[in-house]
Amino acid sequence: MMTTSIIRCEDREGIALRARDLLLSQLSIAIARRGIAHLALTGGSSVSALFTLLRADERSRRVDWHAVHVWQGDERFVPQNDADSNWAVARREWLEHPDGPRVPADQCHPVPVEAAIDEHHDEAWAAERYSAEIERLLPRRDGIPAFDVVLLGIGGDGHILSTFPGTPPITERSQAAMAVAAPTHTEPHVARVTLSPYLLEAAGLIVAMVPGAGKADIIAALLGPGRDAQRWPAQLALRPNAVWLLEPESAAGLD
Repeated sequence: MMTTSIIRCEDREGIALRARDLLLSQLSIAIARRGIAHLALTGGSSVSALFTLLRADERSRRVDWHAVHVWQGDERFVPQNDADSNWAVARREWLEHPDGPRVPADQCHPVPVEAAIDEHHDEAWAAERYSAEIERLLPRRDGIPAFDVVLLGIGGDGHILSTFPGTPPITERSQAAMAVAAPTHTEPHVARVTLSPYLLEAAGLIVAMVPGAGKADIIAALLGPGRDAQRWPAQLALRPNAVWLLEPESAAGLD
C-alpha cells in the first residue's frame, strides 16, 4: 500500500480530469511501444464524467483509437438494452456517441451476456467465453494477461469490479473472468461477470476513481492498518501500479 499513489483532487471534476490525463498518457505509451493498447472500463456513476471529458478533449482526438481494444471490467447479467447494463452506458455515453472515439467494432469486447441469454446459458458460461477471449488477445506479463489500463470504482462496501465482500473465491486464478452470484446487499440484484482480481497484478496502470462523501468511511478503513481482502476486496487494488483518485469528501476520514 505504501507504494500506491493516493491523490486528493479538488472535487469530482478534478478526479475525472486526472483520470483522463492518466488514461490518455498510458494508452499513448502502450501504442508507441507495441502498436496496440488494451483498456478495461469500469461501470458505475464515476465513469460518466470521464466519458464526457474524453468526448470533448482535443488530446483524446489525437489518440490512435484504431489501435485500442476496449474491454469491460464487469457486467450485470442483463441484456445490452437493459438500463442496468454497464456496456449500454459505455456505448451511449462514449463508444457510439457522435463525438466519441472511433474504436473499430471488432475491437470492442463486451462480456458476452447477450449471447449467453440468447442461447439460454448462465453467467458461468459467459465468464468462460470472456476468459477465452482475454487469454487469446491480451499480451502477458509474468504469465498473466495484461491490460494497459484498468479503470475502477470502489463501492461503499469496499468492492471493486463485481467482487463483493465474501465473494468466493476472491483469489480465483483459474480463469481471467469469473461469474458472481446475484448480490443481496446491493442493487441491482442480478448475477454478474467480472474480471478476476489477480489480473490487477499485471496491469500497466490501475486508476481507481472514488468521489463522494458516502465513501469516506470505507476509504478510511481500506487505507487503515487492517488487511483483509475477503472483507474488503478493494485492498487488492492497493498496488504499486495503482493510482487512487479521491476528493475532499471521500478523503474526509484520512489524516
